[in-house]
Amino acid sequence: MTVSQAPAPRPHSYYAATLHKDTNFPSLAGTITVDVAIIGGGFTGISTAVELAERGLKVAVLETHRIGWGASGRNGGQVTGSLSGDTAMRSQLREKLGNEVDDFIWSLRWRGQQIIEERVKRYAIKCDLKRGHIHAAMKPSHLPDLQALYDEAQVRGMGDQVTLLGPTEIREHLASDLYIGGLRNQRNLHIHPLNLCIGEAHAAASLGALIFEQSKVLEIVHGSQPAVITAQGRVNATHVLLAGDVYHQLEQDKLAGTIFPAMGGIVTTEPLGDRAKAINPHDLAVYDCRFVLDYYRLTADGRLLFGGGANYSGRESRDVAAELRPAIESTFPLLKGVKIDYAWTCAMGIMINRVPQLRRLSDHVWSCQGYSGHGVATSHIMGEIMAEALTGHLGRFDVMASCKSVKVPLGKLLGNPLLSAGMWYYNLLEKMR
Repeated sequence: MTVSQAPAPRPHSYYAATLHKDTNFPSLAGTITVDVAIIGGGFTGISTAVELAERGLKVAVLETHRIGWGASGRNGGQVTGSLSGDTAMRSQLREKLGNEVDDFIWSLRWRGQQIIEERVKRYAIKCDLKRGHIHAAMKPSHLPDLQALYDEAQVRGMGDQVTLLGPTEIREHLASDLYIGGLRNQRNLHIHPLNLCIGEAHAAASLGALIFEQSKVLEIVHGSQPAVITAQGRVNATHVLLAGDVYHQLEQDKLAGTIFPAMGGIVTTEPLGDRAKAINPHDLAVYDCRFVLDYYRLTADGRLLFGGGANYSGRESRDVAAELRPAIESTFPLLKGVKIDYAWTCAMGIMINRVPQLRRLSDHVWSCQGYSGHGVATSHIMGEIMAEALTGHLGRFDVMASCKSVKVPLGKLLGNPLLSAGMWYYNLLEKMR
C-alpha cells in the first residue's frame, strides 16, 4: 500500500529550476517484501537500484525527502577520474593486491564515466551530458602531478584522450590569467546531476523497482529477516543497503565518527550570451590543482556554474553569492559585475582519509558512503560494486571493505573541528609549495 501526498518543494537551485521531468513517487504505507531495501534516493541508492533491477531483483528505495535531494542533486556536475583517497587506498591495498593495486585503482578512476554514458544512452536520459575537462595548474608546483597523470595515460592506452596544455594553450581554452598550464581530458564528463539522478530513478522504476519519497526510515531491523521501518510502513527484505551518506543518523553505533559534512557553495550566473564562448570556447568543465579548489563549467543555456570554498565547519554559508563572486571575477575579469541568478549549498560527506567506506554492518545489512567531494563518478562505481556484493559476488567489495576508515572520538563534536584544522594545514602547504 502507498500514500500519495503533495511533493515537498525542492531546495532552491539552478538544477531544480531546469528539471526535464520531476518525481512524484508515493510514500510508503503498510508492509511490502522485496529482495533488497535501499535507504537513500541519491546516486548511490538509485544507481544500485538500477543495477539490481537489471539483474532481475525486486528492489525498494526509501528516500526521506525527494529523489536527488542531497548532494546528488546539488553538486558541480563534473564526472571525473579524481578518485578520492587514492593515495591512502593504494597504501592500504598494496599488501592485499600486490602489484595489481595500481591496475585496480586505475580501473576505478574511469569506470564511473563508462557506467553513466552507457546508462544515459540506454534509458535516453536527458541530462546535458558533455565530454571534456581541464585540470588547471596555477603555479609550477602543480605541474608534476599533471605530467604524471599524462604519462600514465600514455602507458595505459588513454593517450589519445589527454593533452598537456602549456601557458599559451591554456589561454586558448580559458580567458583567464590565473593558469600556467593544465591537462585536458576528453574521458571526463559534465552533466546536469539532478536530471541524471531523476532519470536513473525513472529507469529503475521502469524495471520494476519500487521507489518511495517522503518515507524516512526510522529503524533498521537486523537478523535473519531484516527490515526497515518508517512511520507508516515496513519493508521486509533479504538484504538492506544504507546509502544515505552524510544525511542520515542511522546505525550510529557502528558509523558515528567516520563521516562529516562539508558545506560546498555553488552559484549560477545569468545567461552569458557571447561571453560564454569568449571565456570557455571549448565548453569544458574545469577545476584547479589546489587542495581547496574552485570548479566551474557552462550550463546548457550558457550560464557559468561556479563552485568552491568548501566550509569544513559543517555550518551553512550565509551568503554564497557574495563569497564566490570575487573568485569568479578574478578567474574571468570579463564577468566583473555579472548577475548571479542562483546560489545554494551542498553538504558533502567527507572521510578523514578520503577513502570511500563500504561495510557489512551485519550478515544482511550493508552500508556505502563517503566520496569526499568526488561523488558523481564514484557513487556509480560503488553502486555497481554493491550490486555485485548483494548478488553474491564479493570480489571488489571485499577489496574496498578492507580499507580502514579513520574514526574520530566524540564524533561530530571533534570531527568537523578536526577537518577544519586539517584544511587549514593543507591551505598552508598550498601556499608553501
